[in-house]
Amino acid sequence: MKCPECGQWNRASLPRCQKCGCPQDDASAPLPSWKTTLRDDAAGKEYIRVDEDGDATRAPDDRDRLATEMAELKKRKQAGARHQRQLRKESAERGAAPSAMTIRTHATSDTFWNVEDDPKATVRLRRDGKPDSPADGGTQTHRVVNTQWQDTRSYDPLWEETEVYGSWQMPQNTQLTGKLPSRSRGLRRMVRFLVIVLMAGVVGLCGFFGYEFFKARAGERKTQNQPTVTASIKDDMAAHTILIPGTDGTQIYIRELHASYIVTSGFATVEVADHTWYDDLIDYVSETMTVTLTPFVKTSSGQQRPMDPISYDITIPLSPIELLSPDALRTEVSTAMYSMQFNVRPGSTVTINGEDVSDTVNSEDGGFSYNATVQPSGDNVFDIRVRSQYCRENQMTVVLYREPQEIPLDLSADTYTSTTKKAIQIRATTIPGADIEVLTPHSDLNTTNLNTTGEFYFYALFDHYGDNTISIVATYGDKKPSQVDYVMYYVPDPTEYTPKAWALDAAGYAELLSNITVRAERTQVYVAIGTIQYFVSEKPQMAVMNTSEDGLSQPVLLENFSKTKWEVGQRYRIYGDVYSSYNGMPWLAARYTYK
Repeated sequence: MKCPECGQWNRASLPRCQKCGCPQDDASAPLPSWKTTLRDDAAGKEYIRVDEDGDATRAPDDRDRLATEMAELKKRKQAGARHQRQLRKESAERGAAPSAMTIRTHATSDTFWNVEDDPKATVRLRRDGKPDSPADGGTQTHRVVNTQWQDTRSYDPLWEETEVYGSWQMPQNTQLTGKLPSRSRGLRRMVRFLVIVLMAGVVGLCGFFGYEFFKARAGERKTQNQPTVTASIKDDMAAHTILIPGTDGTQIYIRELHASYIVTSGFATVEVADHTWYDDLIDYVSETMTVTLTPFVKTSSGQQRPMDPISYDITIPLSPIELLSPDALRTEVSTAMYSMQFNVRPGSTVTINGEDVSDTVNSEDGGFSYNATVQPSGDNVFDIRVRSQYCRENQMTVVLYREPQEIPLDLSADTYTSTTKKAIQIRATTIPGADIEVLTPHSDLNTTNLNTTGEFYFYALFDHYGDNTISIVATYGDKKPSQVDYVMYYVPDPTEYTPKAWALDAAGYAELLSNITVRAERTQVYVAIGTIQYFVSEKPQMAVMNTSEDGLSQPVLLENFSKTKWEVGQRYRIYGDVYSSYNGMPWLAARYTYK
């Protein structure tokens, strides 16, 4: 807005003139023409929303109004740009400098000013006379004072540059005064330095990555020409597979294997079982072994050309051995005879304290037992050594501790560990003249030869199924009494045991849960028919079976004391007596299993 007093142009939003302070807001003055072109009050699109009750509400579309204003703003900018170009053209015709044009320095020595008008036209200014050279103490950048501009010809487009620059020329009366320090020169040096450093870094990185790339490629080519060794399985035994590169059809002979292999698809495939290298060795104890193959290429003339040896490491496994009884490597016992049970690989060689017991190993499952004589002298050490085929020797030490006795008391060496009879004769010996007392249920104690030979016998009575303990105490004068506790497993024959079983149908299952304590005291026998669902324990086997007709309810926990090894998903008929309860389900000790 132009001030009516002093003629100063001010912003229309200012209430007073910046120069003289005259008020600018004249209510009687007509509105500027540009305000009539605005459409802020124009009605745009509206949204009509109807709720569930049928009431309609109107809401304007703000996005539509904003798009309209942006389109009008673009039109005004384009009209303003055309108007400015027209003003600059009229000013040039009158001989006035184009004040609305941006003037910047140009790097060309012959060009003094570079004047930009719009993206398609550029005005170049040339100094009148030769530029000052650094040798004359001058500089190529000066301050221009009292310059009059003359339009000598039309604008030259930027893409039509020629050797003659005459769009704008400086008159003779132009004065150059005051040398200006050149900041652009220092900036250009800094930019040039940064560009050089950046280029050097890029070249260095390219060189580094190029070196790594070619190095990797060379390593790949070298690897492709080298044999590869991988672990594999041959005849269910550990082995290694060797791929030797070569020309298809070529024969490669392996000296150690006394065999030839033909190259197919670029490789000769050699598969060697690990035990091949130590089958003939006797006393090998190392866990690993380094082996070497020596290959030869057979030429067409029949000659053999040696290749590089192939070496790799193999692992020699230990012979498997599992201790079944006792449960720990050190156990306290109270009898002169103790049965140890093991499980090894069928066909293994087994020695216990130097005694070869290989003939007792079961040829089907590898199980065997050993009746160890235990002296009442503290620790009784048993050294077990196992040597299986294709394995190195394994060793295990079992210690059976028996408390030293002042009064010798031992059971007969032929005493059974299990029986199907409810009463069995037990024979024992002690020091002649000692007094004997049997603490567990028994009958017919005979001490006729006790004072002469120290021998005596009695009949042990078993009042429940499973493990029954036989306890004997010997006393003599003021010596420390000796006690022997012997555990014997008692279960009747199937013909006597299975007829006593009650069914675990819906009624029987409910009755068992209601009287679980009484049934456990009486060791009542039940028959469970169903499928093994899952195992609670693997050793000993303790599994859950659903005994309902549909196999979905009436769960029972079964502890396996039978000779059959159960499997999940298999259906069995199992006879067992009540032991206790577990997580709200009956717990039975399974004695006999039938598929």
